[in-house]
Amino acid sequence: MTDPQDAIDAEADARAATERDPRVADRTAGEVQEGIPFVGAGPGDPGLLTVTGRELVEAADLVVHAGSLVNSDLLTEYCADADQVSSIGKELEELVPLMADAYEDGREVVRLHSGDPAIYGAAVEQMDALEHEGVPTYVVPGVTSAFAASATLRTQLTLNGVANHVAFTRPQGKTLDPEEDHIGEFVGMGDVTTCLYLGTHAVAETMDRLLDAGHDPDIPVAVVYHASWPDEDVIEGTVATIGERLDEAGYRASAMVLIGDAARKAGYERSYLYDGFANGESPDDSQQEADD
Repeated sequence: MTDPQDAIDAEADARAATERDPRVADRTAGEVQEGIPFVGAGPGDPGLLTVTGRELVEAADLVVHAGSLVNSDLLTEYCADADQVSSIGKELEELVPLMADAYEDGREVVRLHSGDPAIYGAAVEQMDALEHEGVPTYVVPGVTSAFAASATLRTQLTLNGVANHVAFTRPQGKTLDPEEDHIGEFVGMGDVTTCLYLGTHAVAETMDRLLDAGHDPDIPVAVVYHASWPDEDVIEGTVATIGERLDEAGYRASAMVLIGDAARKAGYERSYLYDGFANGESPDDSQQEADD
């Protein structure tokens, strides 16, 4: 089997030299296809797994999952008849042959990621390595934790007059250099809800950097630990206070951090959609309901 990094490089070179993958035009998201599906398990609650995702894991012979990041109740309820392998601690050199060999043996294989594979899922590198070995792959979207946290807080990530934009980001650390950390820029824009992934352990340091950069200490911050899980917990504060409150709670991982006024659902303006503006219904009006 090809070294995974060589396979990834080869697939990237092939894409650069050819036109778009024909499957892009022939298939749609959510459609069951030939190959190994990379399924988003959602944020935690088994009920937030999509219908297509549930059907695929229920029919699977092998489920390679994201360990404790996937609720064990989901695995018990929907994958009881499948062989289950945690990907935690395993490198591509082990995961790719495991999935490829099972698929080539005629088994139904599902790669189950937490949340949505598109957000910090490291899915494409696995898919490229498998595709290079002749194993087709595709993605079945899931509910990302920012959406679950928003639902828990009973708010929206976008609110008219408060937040016109949403940023999915992560703090500097082992895998992100300080110059690649743009949290301060997003917060400084004012009308952005900044969703901080993979940063529970670094909330206090991140808030200190925001304060040192002169950002308003009263900007609301909400931290939702284990969004949609039975032990879900919500800690609210501001840029100035949330670090200490989170330290007191003792959470170091598995929390979604929302920075911005939308986190407290205050100060927003009434949408144009329901004040008579849309009675004439221009082409953009039908989209606004989804955006607002």
